[in-house]
Amino acid sequence: MFFSAYEGMKPRLAAFNGGKEHCLHPAFSASCGEVAACLVRVPTQVVTQRMQVGQYATFWEAVPKIFAESGISTFFIGYWTTVAREIPFSFIQFPLYEGLKRMLAFTQGHETTPTQGALCGSFSGAIAGVATCPLDVVKTRMMLGRKTKEGELYSGLGTLRGLRTIVAEDGAGALFAGVVPRFGWITIGGFVFFGAYEKAQDLLWKSGAWGAKPKFML
Repeated sequence: MFFSAYEGMKPRLAAFNGGKEHCLHPAFSASCGEVAACLVRVPTQVVTQRMQVGQYATFWEAVPKIFAESGISTFFIGYWTTVAREIPFSFIQFPLYEGLKRMLAFTQGHETTPTQGALCGSFSGAIAGVATCPLDVVKTRMMLGRKTKEGELYSGLGTLRGLRTIVAEDGAGALFAGVVPRFGWITIGGFVFFGAYEKAQDLLWKSGAWGAKPKFML
């Protein structure tokens, strides 16, 4: 869903700009991709995170009990907070990813390989992950539905209010709780994520499924 929206939006944005690419096109395209992907990602994370903290023992126990709280909307608790986190993440990650690829390609005089693209994506994802860690903390607390200490309901807070609440209760440092493992898994995951994306593109171009591949331009 993400890459369908991402790849679908890039040529449309270029068409609006007279056929010329702009450095912000990847950012806006990725934002559209995140909005689409979160329709699947958020319900999955709601179930996963509640199981991880021991609220439910099994998937089959979690789904009906979460549904019983407020119906299908319970699975989308934190949707807009997640989108609010993912869009800044994408605005940092994808322009940086595309920019690093262009810079590397210009330096070496030919297109980047899938491995080089994976490294560019891994690095850009790590930077974006650290920068958006506070938004991730708010999103996670909302999805869990409970405050970490008092055990009171935490859902219903907006992103900005959630940030203020966490700072007031636990200090500014709490906004970067888990930043080291977040940096680690996004760095590793980004390499796999972009590596698969780059390799898939390479195979599709070679197969002719996407037509003739555009020539690399210095």
